[in-house]
Amino acid sequence: MGIEHSSIVDARLADVFAWHARPGALQRLSPPWLPGRVRREAGSLADGRAELALPGGIVWAAQHDPSGFEPGRAFVDERVDAGLGSMPLAPLRWRHEHRFEPRGEERTLVHDRVETIVGSRALRPMFVYRHRQLADDLAAHREAATAPMTVAVTGASGLIGTALTALLTTGGHDVVRLVRHEPSSSGERRWDPDAPAAGLLEGVDAVVHLAGASIFGRLGEQHRRAVRDSRIGPTRKLAEVAAASGVRAFVSASGIGRYGVDRGSEQLTEAAGAGDDFVARVVVDWEADAAVAAEGRMRAVQVRTGLVQSPRGGVLQVLAPLYAVGLGGPLAGGEHWQSWIDLDDLLDVYLRALADERLSGPVNAVAPHPVQQREYAETLARVLRRPALVPTPALGPRVLLGRRGAEELALADQRVVPARLTELGHRFRRPRLEDSLRHQLGRMREAGR
Repeated sequence: MGIEHSSIVDARLADVFAWHARPGALQRLSPPWLPGRVRREAGSLADGRAELALPGGIVWAAQHDPSGFEPGRAFVDERVDAGLGSMPLAPLRWRHEHRFEPRGEERTLVHDRVETIVGSRALRPMFVYRHRQLADDLAAHREAATAPMTVAVTGASGLIGTALTALLTTGGHDVVRLVRHEPSSSGERRWDPDAPAAGLLEGVDAVVHLAGASIFGRLGEQHRRAVRDSRIGPTRKLAEVAAASGVRAFVSASGIGRYGVDRGSEQLTEAAGAGDDFVARVVVDWEADAAVAAEGRMRAVQVRTGLVQSPRGGVLQVLAPLYAVGLGGPLAGGEHWQSWIDLDDLLDVYLRALADERLSGPVNAVAPHPVQQREYAETLARVLRRPALVPTPALGPRVLLGRRGAEELALADQRVVPARLTELGHRFRRPRLEDSLRHQLGRMREAGR
């Protein structure tokens, strides 16, 4: 029992092995549709230990075996007992050999061999995902072609921040997490959003500002205040500190909510006018705060993000379980446009914003092929092999989010296109919705299968 899985990666052997040895590799290789989170990464491929926190307090511990370590060529990890939390896994044997072989100067064979009681049919989606992530990440860093940077990140523990910091560190960059609590490691610095310290960004090359209260909700008065106050003011103050510290690039999160709730089939580029609803006004002021960075001779980039596709958060986290049990269907008639982006494509936009000197100002972080909601429903149902026969009237979102929240979030009609990225020849990993959903949900189709 177990599995063997191989693929060829377009990268040098040394680069492939180094990627696995850096912080963030386990995070990048963890399939998003599986439960659990990375609790601890192995400090060494030779003899380190990694741990995953699984539901119910269960701990998966993987100990690296020195006898299987070949520098630049191979490493081995094995599931081991690690206290009471690992007891439910005691019957499960898992020995995983990772081997790498050159195929010419610029290509590498990646081979995984796992000895376990679990069959290959159950394991294959995970390894198809892992190999694809590895190849795509290496390609993204190769295209960025930037020297190692020190990047300060706010909101580093969120969905996007967790994935982005892992992408950066596996690419050889140093990440400084700006946190509001007392730092727990050398990689953290305490950040007071209302009064950031003058020396907060000492030694930092670039800033990625992701922090802000979640917009998703009923948008009542208290929620609206939290959304606005967490963005307007703190963003300007952080940008001012960055400008005074000699930071080269200030990349701030933003949203396509800027364009307003009812734009119909109009193709919205970065030059399109702003809406006049609550979310649109917040985004306009938020971007104005972030643009202060440009006054300090920094590049300032505002990443207007669409609907991020990941089963670990956002709309897909809500919809996938419903569709999996056959309760999915078009929302409110299914005619409104949804501008979406694969999580990994969003990370690549941030990487480009950090590395590409040609990019400044607002950038639409959306896939090049937006879809109407009916097509989204049909595609998700097809990927999960379920029907999409249960239409959801507009009343459903209004019950959950209130009238304002439903109109400005769930039912927003925005056909946004990535004009600026297209001008720069940006390569999307997954420009089509079905490919994104298959990758994120572990339903990929392999050639020849």
